[in-house]
Amino acid sequence: MESSWLSIIPFLVVIPVAIYTKQVLPALFLGLLVGSYLMDPTILGGIQTMFVYVVQALIDTNNIKIIVFLYAFSGLVGMIKMTGGIRGFVEKAAEKIQTRKQALMLTYVSTIGTFAAPTFRFVTIAPIMRALLKKVKMTTAELGFVIETTATPVIVLIPVATAFVGYMVSIIDIATENQGLEVDPYALFIQSIPFNFFSIVTILLGVYLSFFHKAKKKPTAPTQIDEETVEEEDDWHDCHPVVSKELPIKPMNLLLPLVFVIGLTLFLTWWDGHVQGFGFFEAFIEADVLDAMVVALLITVLVSMAFYLLQRFKLEQLISGFIDGGNELMSVILLLSVVWGLSSITDDLGFAAFVTAHTGWIPQMFIAPLIFIFGAAVSYFIGSAWGTWGILMPLGISLALVGDVSLPLVIGAVFASGAFGAFASPLSDDTNTIAKILGLSVIEYAKYKLKPALIAAGITAVLYLLVTFVM
Repeated sequence: MESSWLSIIPFLVVIPVAIYTKQVLPALFLGLLVGSYLMDPTILGGIQTMFVYVVQALIDTNNIKIIVFLYAFSGLVGMIKMTGGIRGFVEKAAEKIQTRKQALMLTYVSTIGTFAAPTFRFVTIAPIMRALLKKVKMTTAELGFVIETTATPVIVLIPVATAFVGYMVSIIDIATENQGLEVDPYALFIQSIPFNFFSIVTILLGVYLSFFHKAKKKPTAPTQIDEETVEEEDDWHDCHPVVSKELPIKPMNLLLPLVFVIGLTLFLTWWDGHVQGFGFFEAFIEADVLDAMVVALLITVLVSMAFYLLQRFKLEQLISGFIDGGNELMSVILLLSVVWGLSSITDDLGFAAFVTAHTGWIPQMFIAPLIFIFGAAVSYFIGSAWGTWGILMPLGISLALVGDVSLPLVIGAVFASGAFGAFASPLSDDTNTIAKILGLSVIEYAKYKLKPALIAAGITAVLYLLVTFVM
């Protein structure tokens, strides 16, 4: 494909529009529309071209698997919520926790069973911590910070059974295909995990704040919930619908499906590699992981539904809970469709060739740090990790190939940049959800955690510089 400056126009549209409107999907759609008219500059031609590219993306086998995985995973979580799994877990945990150390240990240990998605983490842990605010003896902003360090920063490092992994692998797959690379996108994702330095540094900051930092006396800042106010308010059951008193208390409705889906995913991954003739550890590397995750999830949905029916939940309610849960991710599925279409159009316009021809002047050691810093700025202003990854991954992989920089390193930098926005931005779902549950001012809370997030980002940029130099 010939190098063409036209290939960068869609990105020059997407990034400023996303930052200005604080909306990722309309910006990506506008970029897709612009790219479509560049491909076919006639009145109807641009619309028809856009339609063709999106349909082609949606009928791709791997893309369909990702859509099924995302919808079914969110649907399973919807059933767990409706059957009182989350409320049951929260109630039982709150009864047993008596001290600050126990409460903070629960925050970290519970990650094992609730790493499916950030919101899932928040609605299981934040109500417990809100109920135990006096015992924890931390400012509410500090408490929110600690909880958040166990959400997105942890989840982006987990390679199975999360709402993120399918999307992250898909983004790598798109970008590498556009470069003509024949690589396993899942294997690249696994290799990139150690290079997601922002997430790793943020987790370490959270551990320090939890167990080694001496909390100051409770301030009068507007971000702090006053204990007397908490007592006078409606109790913590009102902080989120999934812990409402109207729901049953059934912790096993959360624990059993999660244990089953994780265990079955690992088994089917090994089995797929095993039947191909590989040894135990090689089997996990060579297996078709996406297939294993989708099949394990679908079996878990069916088994969970049977388990809930035995408890006399009505089939109509379970189906409604599944559909309501799945529909919560329709915006993400729509986002994916637009990202897939936009990526294909920019590839056909010659984006990879343009980057190759015009970015060779960037010193090799600065590529990963610059990708991280630029991506962190974009993600902060748009408040979306997923949107940032979709926009930047094609650019990052193109620059890595031009500069002969490690692909896992640059992929890790792109994922780290999105994690920064999800963690630090006042526009992110993470910030708004945790602030709502804990009763914090969103803006004040975002200001509170910006300083440690910037410190972590600074450390991250230096690490990318050092690692590139060493490699």
